[in-house]
Amino acid sequence: MKDVQINDLQQISFFKEVPETQLQWLIDNSSHYVLKAGEFLAKPDEPLTGTHIIISGKIELYRIQANNKLSISELPAGTITGILPFSRGKISIAFTQCMVDSQIMTFPKEKLKELIIHYYELTQALVVVMTSRVREFTELEQQNEKMMALGKLSAGLAHELNNPAAAIVRGSASLKKHLQLEPEGFKKLISIQLSSESIDTLSNKMFEALGRKERPVLTMMQRSEKEDEISDWLYDQNIQDGMDIAENFVEFGFETKDLEEFKSCLPDNALEPVLNWINTNFTTERMVSEIQEASRRIAELIGSVKTFTHMDRGGDKDLVDIHTGIRNTLVMLNHKIKKAGIELSEEFEENLPHITGKEGELNQVWTNLIDNASDALEGQPNPKLTIKTWKENEFVKIAVIDNGAGVPKDIKSKIFDPFFTTKQIGKGTGLGLDVVNRIVKQHQGSVTLSSEPGHTEFLVCFPIN
Repeated sequence: MKDVQINDLQQISFFKEVPETQLQWLIDNSSHYVLKAGEFLAKPDEPLTGTHIIISGKIELYRIQANNKLSISELPAGTITGILPFSRGKISIAFTQCMVDSQIMTFPKEKLKELIIHYYELTQALVVVMTSRVREFTELEQQNEKMMALGKLSAGLAHELNNPAAAIVRGSASLKKHLQLEPEGFKKLISIQLSSESIDTLSNKMFEALGRKERPVLTMMQRSEKEDEISDWLYDQNIQDGMDIAENFVEFGFETKDLEEFKSCLPDNALEPVLNWINTNFTTERMVSEIQEASRRIAELIGSVKTFTHMDRGGDKDLVDIHTGIRNTLVMLNHKIKKAGIELSEEFEENLPHITGKEGELNQVWTNLIDNASDALEGQPNPKLTIKTWKENEFVKIAVIDNGAGVPKDIKSKIFDPFFTTKQIGKGTGLGLDVVNRIVKQHQGSVTLSSEPGHTEFLVCFPIN
């Protein structure tokens, strides 16, 4: 291990303007040692012992996230790390491990007060180190927070899109197979002779059923009884595939009296091909409706994504409908809410005034609050998430409420602090509520927390004008 000289420290940009006497004092009052490759300078939750200056070697700063190593940065020779003047940090928040043999110079935290009182230029240099470090680390953590949020949203969105997409693939394949069987039924149908009155009766009844906007709402018992009734009637008429026909006819509101009406206006040999033709049309309609519904669901999801993803968009503030942003956020987080078995209650005041703001930034507020509430409800009995909106005087208020275990009293005052998190490593960076607080303040609003076991409420308040 070589002796550290003043010119070694002067090679570090932060120390270039520091008087040599102060640098020598720093050297004389520091401990000097070498860590072997693989050894740790610090580990998460360990107390910070002092200001560390890497004289030679290289150190890696990393976290463990979801059982994976997440590298934050590599600290080469000349890096200053550890505790710094006026820093509030008391414990390490990451692993600091030597990549190669590294010589370290550590100025003990017990001497920081003496440093601040007697050595102005040296203190000033270390404060500049601190502000630079905070800025760089915040940028890294904010990026990590966004990537984690994006990962959650994309996983949920992929699941939400998968169901309707699979329904379209399945439905289109079934429809294609169904249509391939049409020629045989068509041959039987055109081989019979029907009067124009009979054709009108059949056509009117069928297209009336197809044109109904709403189909009958029946309990399972009611549906089963009606299907059995029609199936028995078809059996008495010696008509094949009675169960399949009965299911479709009940779905479109047909009863045995309708079948009797068909029978009365048809020749004996025409009843089966006509009923099969009507059933074919009903089957086609159901398949097309299923594909249509799945396509509509995908279009809704894509529309929600397009509205939701205004994140980081610049420009002026616009008039924003709070409900649109919240509903789009709920669409994005729907899979997580359903997976946790959470009962969702939306208590929205009608005709809520719009506020002036940036929709993309506000969506980050709703995402963090709703996602945190969902995490808090994980494993809770009868989990319930309530979102309320209302107008009070000249303000719009939004409450996100969960019936989870609550926030302990001793950490309530820290809940909005940067990097403070109660989540396990890999589940949060501690920037979510800091982002919420910052965005709400930028919109001249406020966010407060009230919590007790069974009722945790984040209340967001925005001025209308």
